[in-house]
Amino acid sequence: MCAVEKEIFVVDGGFATQLCTHVNDPIDGTPLWSAGFLCTNPNAVIETHLDFLRAGVDVLMTNTYQASIGGFMKYLGLSKDASYQLIKTAVNLAKLACSLYATEAGSSADAHKVLIAGAIGPYGSALHDCSEYTGSYVAHVSPKEMADWHRPRIQALVEAGVDILAFETIPAQLEGEVLVQLLKEFPEQKAWLSFSCKDEFHTCHGEKFQHVARRCWEINPSQLVAVGVNCLSPIYVSPLIRGINTDRPDNPIPLVVCPNSGETYDLQRGWINRDKCCPVENYVQEWLNLGVTYVGGCCRTYAADIVKIKEEVDKWKSERKSIKLNGHDWLN
Repeated sequence: MCAVEKEIFVVDGGFATQLCTHVNDPIDGTPLWSAGFLCTNPNAVIETHLDFLRAGVDVLMTNTYQASIGGFMKYLGLSKDASYQLIKTAVNLAKLACSLYATEAGSSADAHKVLIAGAIGPYGSALHDCSEYTGSYVAHVSPKEMADWHRPRIQALVEAGVDILAFETIPAQLEGEVLVQLLKEFPEQKAWLSFSCKDEFHTCHGEKFQHVARRCWEINPSQLVAVGVNCLSPIYVSPLIRGINTDRPDNPIPLVVCPNSGETYDLQRGWINRDKCCPVENYVQEWLNLGVTYVGGCCRTYAADIVKIKEEVDKWKSERKSIKLNGHDWLN
């Protein structure tokens, strides 16, 4: 496909990061992270979604990365059914934000259908032992256990009417395979799958990313809309995705990229070194040239950063259109 013809989707940024601009309560390091605010401060959740909608996103992620039945029961004191319903509430809050934004924007929003993506974080995010950053739990948690834990989260999001599922920040091949197999239980549902990676070549668990991405895509190509990376330094992105489609020019794997700001997290000082990071938007056109179709942000990317990412996407689209109109056949 000619690069100018393919659709590019701008995804939102770090939900907890933007949520911090609306609340004073702690988020980082808490057992439920931002998901607890679905119960304790739903208005702040709506306002955070609105920030990203005003930034011009095409895809709005639900605040469910760290949402789970067991987590809500343990830390919010909810029943099993109420916990299930709270996950569905996350979708309803995103839908409400879209409705409020449509009213606010008026006719300018009529033609812009925003997709709601149900965020599904890794099994390790509920363990509170930092294993989601290594994937070490796959050595002792069976595929069935992981599938049984993820299934009700997915079911709730699907029942609530998400447009797409976002399996994100997956640290290991095994969990990625579990999720794309589990997706087959919901045959009408589409999803993307993105891995967290520790360097320019490997997932956080240590597998070769491109091998893992291809393997997971091949398990369920009819339901996956993209495979890629998120919650990693933007400096790693291009090496990770470059060449992944070299031997499949007529049937490329669509790619999703949602990096963090490049900052590092210090246990005592929190996030540091933002001033030493190259802005995420500086990389966007390079990623689009490498075949990325979904691009957004993760930790420490604010709505203001998404505005800049969208500007780069629009600039890239305009340049490609100009090239085509001038009679050139510009291909990936």
